[in-house]
Amino acid sequence: MRIIAISDTHIETGVIPKYLVDVLIGYDIIAHAGDFTSYECYEAFEATGKLKAVHGNADDALTKQVLPEKVTFEVEGVKIGIVHEGALSLNDTTALRYLALEMGVNILIFGHLHRPLIEKSDVLLICPGSPTKPRMSDPCAVEIEIKDGKVSSEIIEIAGQSCDYIEYSRKLAEGK
Repeated sequence: MRIIAISDTHIETGVIPKYLVDVLIGYDIIAHAGDFTSYECYEAFEATGKLKAVHGNADDALTKQVLPEKVTFEVEGVKIGIVHEGALSLNDTTALRYLALEMGVNILIFGHLHRPLIEKSDVLLICPGSPTKPRMSDPCAVEIEIKDGKVSSEIIEIAGQSCDYIEYSRKLAEGK
């Protein structure tokens, strides 16, 4: 089972950038840790039929109404949780570890920070960064593979830079 963890897409339209669509195609599950920004963006991800997601602090009212603050699911015996705001810093993940334990999950995917992190202790903490609006990092996501109950994960760079998304959106608006 292949999962791509993303967060903080902050897309105002219902159009997922092509460079991101090209990445998403190869995965069984899209785990989105919130901040779609628009309900139309959420609908575009939901239309893939692969989405597991929570709302974020920057999501519109309708998205917050439709999506929960926390979600858990299981893949091949591995329990996975998703939240948006789990920490204020990547420097101290203690609260995230306790949140994962409280939720009873082996993996906790969280967003909000726009920077990637994979940290393994008795739980696996994953912040996928942002594929469209990164902070102090390149656009990225985290690939999670679960096979026979064993988990591997790695940060993957997303080829389209955030400025490509702005250019892509401009061209769409101009009808090109």
